[in-house]
Amino acid sequence: MTGDGADAPEVPGSPGPPGRGGERGAGAPRTDSGDDDLVHAVGIGPGNTELLTRRAGRLLDEADVVVGFETVVDFVASETDAELITCGYRDEPEALGRFAARVADGARGVAVLMGDPNHSGYQFLGKVEAAVDAPVAVVPGISSVQVAASRARTPMEESVFETLHVRGDVSPALARLGRAVGDRNLIVIPRPYDWMPEDIAADLVDAGADRCLDALVCERLTHPDEQITRTDLGTLADGGGGTAPDTGAGGDDPGDSAFSDLSVLVVHA
Repeated sequence: MTGDGADAPEVPGSPGPPGRGGERGAGAPRTDSGDDDLVHAVGIGPGNTELLTRRAGRLLDEADVVVGFETVVDFVASETDAELITCGYRDEPEALGRFAARVADGARGVAVLMGDPNHSGYQFLGKVEAAVDAPVAVVPGISSVQVAASRARTPMEESVFETLHVRGDVSPALARLGRAVGDRNLIVIPRPYDWMPEDIAADLVDAGADRCLDALVCERLTHPDEQITRTDLGTLADGGGGTAPDTGAGGDDPGDSAFSDLSVLVVHA
């Protein structure tokens, strides 16, 4: 990943409510409906191009212009000869404006999002649709959530999934996790860097969760440096169990967590 809040931390590729400008409504992005659409929002998978779907690859190959957060575009830059428009949060409106202008001139446009747009990416998706002022066809991708469930042997139908990779208030999602912990498996996308795996674990323990529950932190899934840390909820809550020296948790800096910003937390019931 992930509602949309103006004062939320800057999280690359963070999602939010689908629809025009991030609001759910009749103009919400639609599912993929064919190659004739001028604009597609494509899930590129977890970053390993071997998990880029054939359809996503074909759309990238045929695109005239591609827009997305810089770290996302970098993963697929070699898959297309299109003009690449990259952005962060500060220049996002300007980048989307350039993208919309190209589309208005008849260019085939592709917006790229990490994983699957419906798992953690719908905030950016809504902004793309608002910028081009037209429906955007959504092309699903493979999410790191699916990969984490496979690595952890955790059936999705027996799990509660939440993404904290959002701008805005995450307390409703944390409350849902607190109610489900111990009864169902939890699969959570953290938010860099104020709601990292240690912070989520501490919140769950504070809510009464058993400290002995198995916890796995899956980092950089499908990448060459993939790492899976197996620990328990209590140890994780105390700030330990990571792949880097214990630096504590709860801050807004990368050094405040032992884990990568590309992490998925799994807690077994």
